Amino acid sequence: MSWLLFLDESGHDHKSMPYEVRGGIALQDMEVWPFVQEVQRLELASFGVVLHQFRTELKGCKLLDGDRFKWASQGPLMSEDERRKHCRGFLTKGLEKKTPRRDEFTAYGQACLEMARGMFLLLRDRRAKLFASVIPKSAVRPHSFEAHEYLRKDQVFLLERFFYFLESEKQYGLLVMDEVEKTEDRRFVRRLQNYFQKTQTGRYRSAWIVPTPLFVSSDMTYPVQAADLAIYCLNWGFRLPTRGMEAATRPEIANEFGPWLNQLQFRGDAYRDGTVYQEYGIVFVPDPYMAR
Repeated sequence: MSWLLFLDESGHDHKSMPYEVRGGIALQDMEVWPFVQEVQRLELASFGVVLHQFRTELKGCKLLDGDRFKWASQGPLMSEDERRKHCRGFLTKGLEKKTPRRDEFTAYGQACLEMARGMFLLLRDRRAKLFASVIPKSAVRPHSFEAHEYLRKDQVFLLERFFYFLESEKQYGLLVMDEVEKTEDRRFVRRLQNYFQKTQTGRYRSAWIVPTPLFVSSDMTYPVQAADLAIYCLNWGFRLPTRGMEAATRPEIANEFGPWLNQLQFRGDAYRDGTVYQEYGIVFVPDPYMAR
């Protein structure tokens, strides 16, 4: 038995998002295929089509962009058949570069919200666990050998929490990552290898975490898309004010999806210097390059 941690990134372009987030959702191996099948059924039930056929995917920024909430609320709640019919019209016109009608915009907005809400229900039902590390988008990497060749502190904390979870479950963990750009992916793998092979803590944690990640294409991997949705909601709708994580939120995401994130995040015992304490799956690190 093993757990697969599907990882993605949010806010790494340092543009509109409040924070830079790396994280994702862990699913037990026996739950992955049932989860994928349920997401496929939910996608068809929400939109009436498979989105990748229309060159789009189930990413957080596509499902919960501010426009989607506006479109969804500009008309009464549609019946499922009516919503699916108008969604097909919306997506077809997108390929044809035509402007959809108002009712098609409304249907697509309502379908996006239906899909996002359903995804969180499926994650709960499949006992998914959320792990994520958050840093300010203003963080600047210093020009040092350590900063270029070793994992940042927030990334180490992310692996630390996944390790605590695996240790408590007595099961192995695999890292499944979204392909971004091969050169940068290789750099990250090198930093992972340096952590797991050249540090005492990393070697200890490789007892449960397989130190070589697997790379997949997110547009063909529903669990990675679910991870993207979760950390998008985290970026806009979850805060740890006592830790200094105080950037403005989008209330429509914070109010509805913030409680889901809190429920899904890992909670468990951790230990340091002989002390046992409770740890959480979401961690905010004000400076990922400063010594502990």
